[in-house]
Amino acid sequence: MGTVGLNFGSATSGQGFDVTATVNEIVTNMQAVETPWKSQLTQLQSEDTAFTSMGTDLSTLSTDLQALTDFEGVTAAKQGSSSDTSVLSLTSASTTATAGSHSITVSQLAQTSSEYSNSLSNASDTLSGSITVQVGSGTAQTVTVGSSSNTLASYASAINAAAIGVTASVITDSSGSRLSIVSNTSGAAGQLTLTNNLTDATAGAAMSFQAGQTGQDASLTVDGVSITSSSNTVTNAIPGVTFQLLSAAPSTQVQVEITNDNSSVESAFSSMVTAYNAVVKDINTQEGNNSSGNPEPLYGNPTLAQFQELLTGALTGGGASGSINSITQLGISMNNDGTLTLNTDTLDSVLNSNYSDVVGFLQNTGSWGQNFSNVLNNLGNQAPDGLIYLALQQDSQQETNLNNDVSNEEALISQQKTSLTAELNKANEVLQAIPTQLSEISEIYSAVTGYNQRIF
Repeated sequence: MGTVGLNFGSATSGQGFDVTATVNEIVTNMQAVETPWKSQLTQLQSEDTAFTSMGTDLSTLSTDLQALTDFEGVTAAKQGSSSDTSVLSLTSASTTATAGSHSITVSQLAQTSSEYSNSLSNASDTLSGSITVQVGSGTAQTVTVGSSSNTLASYASAINAAAIGVTASVITDSSGSRLSIVSNTSGAAGQLTLTNNLTDATAGAAMSFQAGQTGQDASLTVDGVSITSSSNTVTNAIPGVTFQLLSAAPSTQVQVEITNDNSSVESAFSSMVTAYNAVVKDINTQEGNNSSGNPEPLYGNPTLAQFQELLTGALTGGGASGSINSITQLGISMNNDGTLTLNTDTLDSVLNSNYSDVVGFLQNTGSWGQNFSNVLNNLGNQAPDGLIYLALQQDSQQETNLNNDVSNEEALISQQKTSLTAELNKANEVLQAIPTQLSEISEIYSAVTGYNQRIF
C-alpha cells in the first residue's frame, strides 16, 4: 500500500489542505486490496465467454447431428421420378415411402360432373322458377328463385349460399351468358342429377340444361393391380407416395422410381462436419495466445482438456452396422489440426450401395450416431451434468464469492472514508485557524507589554 502526504505549506499560513483529494488518495490505496479479486473476476468472465461460445457451437453440432440420428429425419426422406411426366407426375414421397420401382398404366382420368344452361343474351334478365340438384346418391336439394336472387349472378350466389354440394357461376362469352353448376365431389360419386324448372321471365322462355362433363373415376393399374380413384391426385396406390394423373395412356407403362434422398443426407453430413470443425476451432483458439501475446482464457484449463478428449474419442466410439463400422467409410477424415473433411463422392457411393447400413450406423441402439449424440449432450450446457454447464456453474460460484468480497470491502472502505473525512476536516479547521489564533496572541502580548510587534 502506498503512502499519502499532506500539502498545506507553512503551518502558520492558514492554507490548510485539500481534504477531498487527500481522502480520495487514501481510499485508492485502501482499494488496492481488491485488485487481485477484480483481476480474478475478469479472468473468470473471460472463461465464461469462451465456454459460452463453445456451448453455442456445440449446440449447433448437436442439432445438425440430430437431423441424421432422428428416425424421421433426412435419412427417412424419399424422392421420386416418373418416366413419362406427360402421363403422370410425382407430387411427393413421404418418409413412410419405401425405395423401389413401380409400373403404372393410366387407362382413364377422373372427371368432375358439371351442367350448364343455354345462353341468355342479357345476363340481367329476370329469372323465375327453381332447379333441383342431386349429388351422387345424396338427397336432392331445391333452390327457388327469390325476389333478391332473380338474375343469373344473384341466383348463382343463392345456390352457393345454399351449400348443396355444388358450385355455381356465370360464364359469359360472345354468345351470351349461361349458368354453370359443377359438383364439389370429383369422380363417379359426384355425378349430378338436375331437374330444371327455371324460366327466363324477361324473354318469356324456358331455360334448358345439358351435361358439360360426366362424373367418372380414374382407372389405372399399379404393378399389375387394377384400382380406381375419384381424383386425379392419387395418394393410396403406393404407400407414402402422392402422384398426379395428367392424361390417359392405356398403352403406355410409366415407371415410377422411389429413391432415398441422398442429396439431403449428404447436405446434413456436410452441415455436421462444418459444425464439428467450428467446435474444434474454438478449442484450438484457446490453446495459444491472443493478438496481444497473452494466454487465451482457457489456456491450460483442465475442463478444456477433458472436453477435447471426450469429443475426439466420440468419433471412434459406438457400434457398427452391417458393413459400416467407421466414419472413414462415410468419407469423413480427420486433419492434423483435429478438424474433419468430408468426401461427398465417397459418401454418395456408400449411400447407394449400403444405405440401410448407414442408417443403422447413425440410428441403431448403441450405434456411432447415438453414442456421439450422448457425448455431445454430456459435454454441453444441459443441466445438471453437462461439462460446460458445470464449468459455468463453478465459475459463477467463484464470481459470486469474489463480488461479495469486493462489496464487503467497499462497504468497509465507505465507512472508513466517512470517518476519515470527518477527522481530516477537523484537522484542517485547526490548521486554517492558526493565523487567527496567532494574531489574537500578538494583540494580547502588545497590550500587556506595549511592544507592538507581530509574532508572525
